[in-house]
Order: sequence, then C-alpha cells, then structure tokens
Amino acid sequence: MIGNSAALASALDNVSRLAGINRPILVLGERGTGKELAAERLHYLSTRWDAPLVKVNCAAMAETLLESELFGHEAGAFTGATRSQRGRFERADGGSLFLDELATMSMRLQEKLLRLVEYGEFERLGGQQTLQVDVRVIGATNTDLQQLAAEGGFRSDLLDRLSFDVVHLPALRQRSEDIAELAEHFAVQMCSELGWDLFSGFTPAAMTALRDHAWPGNVRELKNVVERSLYRWGNPSEPVGEVILDAFKSPFYDPAPAPRVPESGEAREQDPQHLDFSKRMVQIEKQLLQDALQANGFHQRLTANALGLTYDQLRGMVRKHGLARRKRGPAKKSSP
Repeated sequence: MIGNSAALASALDNVSRLAGINRPILVLGERGTGKELAAERLHYLSTRWDAPLVKVNCAAMAETLLESELFGHEAGAFTGATRSQRGRFERADGGSLFLDELATMSMRLQEKLLRLVEYGEFERLGGQQTLQVDVRVIGATNTDLQQLAAEGGFRSDLLDRLSFDVVHLPALRQRSEDIAELAEHFAVQMCSELGWDLFSGFTPAAMTALRDHAWPGNVRELKNVVERSLYRWGNPSEPVGEVILDAFKSPFYDPAPAPRVPESGEAREQDPQHLDFSKRMVQIEKQLLQDALQANGFHQRLTANALGLTYDQLRGMVRKHGLARRKRGPAKKSSP
C-alpha cells in the first residue's frame, strides 16, 4: 500500500500489530480503499505466511453456489454434483480465508460460518461427516455491520466473534497528501504498458485537479483516472496537462445559445429583471473566460483545467463569446 500520510501509517501499524494475533479480524473501509491489500498484509506478516491465503467475494455468488464454494459438497448434493469437492475452507486449512463483501452473506450461511469460526467444524453440502479445519477468517465490507445487525440483517453473535479487532482504512480524501505519490506510481506503470520510455509528469494544473477531486471511488478510481488521462494525452514528451475525471462526459458539448434580444415592444411583455439577469450572467461568463485565458497565456488546455472544464467545453465557450485569438499574418512591407 503506497503512501506516507499519517492516516495510512496508523492503519498499517494496526494491521502489523494484529498480524501475529491468531484471531478473526474485520477490515472496514469504503470501496477502493485497499481492503484486500490489508488482508494480504495480515496474512503474510503472520505465522501462517507459508500456508494458503484463499479469497472469496461473497457478493459474486448465489447462496447455494457460495455455500458449495466455502464448505464444499458431496457427490449428488445437487444437480450436476457428480463428485465430491473440497471447499475454500478446506483449501485454506492452516492459512487464512479472506471473505470480501461479508455483509451480503445470507443468515443461513452466517450460522454455518459462526459454527466454523467458533469450533472449526463444518459439514460439506449434502454430507454427514463433520470436518475440522484451522483457518483464520478475515472479513471485509464497506457496510455498517453494527447498523445491519441492529436491523436484523446480520447475526450479532457472528459480528461479536469476527470483531476481535477492527481495521479501519482511511478514504483517499482523508489522506490527500498521498495522491501525488499514488498518481506517479500508476502513471509510471501505465507508461510501461503504453511503451513510453519515460513519464514526463503532470502539469501543476493537472495535479491540482487530482488533489481537489473528492475521489468517491478512492484509490481504484484514482488509478483509472490516471491511466485514462495518460492514454488520452498520448504525448510522452510533455507533462500531462488534462485530467479526465469523468469518462462518461460527452466531448460534444452544445453550448447554450446567447439570450435573444427582444424586439421593440416585446420587452414590455417580459420581465425586465429576468432580461437584466440573463445579460449580466453572459457578461460575467465572458469576463471570467477572458481573465482565465489571460492568466494561462491563452493556452486553452491549461485554461480548461483551471476552470474545471473539458477542453471541448472551453473551445465551445470561446467560440460563443468570440474570444479566439487570431494568428497574426506577416507584416506588410511599407511602400517606398
């Protein structure tokens, strides 16, 4: 996990301390904060490091399939079960099992999980023999499990058993000082994938855009934005000057038409305050564009980044207000 912020350092210190304690652990954090990486750190810093670390996404499977995946099944347990199969708990024996999206597990499976965590015992689906395993369970979710338990959606006794301690991972907005280092890391990786010899960095405006974004998708979202921005920039010799935060935003921006000036006599039928407001807003928009263009040396990409607009949005507004800078032609020679 990359970063030097105090928030991340505190979380990782907690993970390191808990690694050597053979108890179930819960890892909580928003989507994209690195819960799986924290689980790997818990496993590989523990005495179980040379045993398997098995991972399961509970939200990715239907209940019957998840039960079979976790606990295994005997031949004939369901249609298509032609032979016995070991489950993830058996394969993780002696090691750790990471249960991602734990809150999506059904109440019936929660009961079976409780027995396994409590006693290390379970039966395969369709089986009668009680099996035993030694597995450390690491659960993860972005759901408020205490609230879910209060509402009857999660077993309180299982929550008590799983939460020997809880690792809280900070959101990216809570460790904004790590954004530059993370962005550089993902950019270098993307340059290698694109076949670029070097990464020329980000312009100050681009880095400001990265730091100012709220990052609801956290590190995973940052990775996507950095990779997308490099790919679209396409020029390894120049610093990336445009950050593509929203891939769904259409580049075919249709600027709003300028307000129509009413003919004589028509103005009396409309609200004069509304007309004054519309004209004033157009004037403010034009002045803001002029000031931003001037401050950025009439470089339209830099101006767009400074205003939080896409390059195509800015171009449309520049055309709308007639602010395009015309190139000067060659000076005419004076007649003798």
